[in-house]
Amino acid sequence: MKTRTRARLNAVALLAAALTLACATTAQVTRPKPGNDNTGSPGYRVSGPYTHKNLSVFLLHGKDGGEGKNLLTLSEALASKKVVVYETKNVNELSIENLSDEEVFVQSGDIVKGGQQDRMLSVDLIVPPRSGRVAISAFCVEHGRWTKRGAEASAHFSSSNDRAATKDLKLAARSAKSQGQVWQRVEEAQSKLSRNVGAVVTNAASPSSLQLTLENAKVRATADEYVKALAGVVERHPDAVGYAFSVNGKLNSAEVYSSHALFRKLWGGLLKSNAVEALAEAGREANAAPPSDADVRGFIAESEKGAPSQDETVGGRVQLITRETKSSVMFETRSTSKKSAWVHKSYIKKE
Repeated sequence: MKTRTRARLNAVALLAAALTLACATTAQVTRPKPGNDNTGSPGYRVSGPYTHKNLSVFLLHGKDGGEGKNLLTLSEALASKKVVVYETKNVNELSIENLSDEEVFVQSGDIVKGGQQDRMLSVDLIVPPRSGRVAISAFCVEHGRWTKRGAEASAHFSSSNDRAATKDLKLAARSAKSQGQVWQRVEEAQSKLSRNVGAVVTNAASPSSLQLTLENAKVRATADEYVKALAGVVERHPDAVGYAFSVNGKLNSAEVYSSHALFRKLWGGLLKSNAVEALAEAGREANAAPPSDADVRGFIAESEKGAPSQDETVGGRVQLITRETKSSVMFETRSTSKKSAWVHKSYIKKE
């Protein structure tokens, strides 16, 4: 009897050990591989870094959510005369009218050139077809001029080929919402760029204009070196939905879109603005090692955890949600016409 009892106990022990081993084996199989652990993050796979000088780019790969794939960018729409951005003679508000049958996406940080002063649009906006005039908030990125410049029209804006070029400038507009800080950040960027290209980068036609500084021949030529080195990475990765980047080894920002197509349309302009920032910040830390992909995932995951500090509807078509933590701020744009599906997420490292 004792022998039988002992045999049964041994059998139970062996079975328990086998089950424990099976569970352990299963856990090992399902655990994400090192470098792809997206626990706590929205589920992006990270590749990179892709580096040129002091600028490193990490691509974020994910599923195409479909939202935004047919949107025109503001640059496209202005170039094809499908949109008009009107001067209102109110420094911090313009109006935009979509003349086409397509939706147009305006991204915070887009600069429009002309009018009474060059402006930076401060919020994301989806402009519906045949919209009529829609108000949009803006900041002046040119201090002092309040009249026609050269052959440019003063009643509307001629183009939108550049973007806010530094993290500090974006935070001044989107977080602090301070015109004074915006002017200060523009002046700081101009000073840094002048130092690093070895020439004055302001333009006599309007020395305070950020747009004219971005058009400076030396700034463009040097920034183009970064663009040529890094632009092709997105074409090699068609599943990319966004990216993060670092300057001088420090994480700076990330931009993510719900559509592969929308990201690819915007990529060139985004990279150009990052190249200008890298040029402005080039210095003794230029050879610092880039962060790891784990750092990128941690930055995005931490930003997503912030409690909503602001929730507003703009133009009747988008809901803007702001999430802020001690170290970062996240701006999320949702389409109210598509069951509040998100279209764009912007993450900025504050430190």
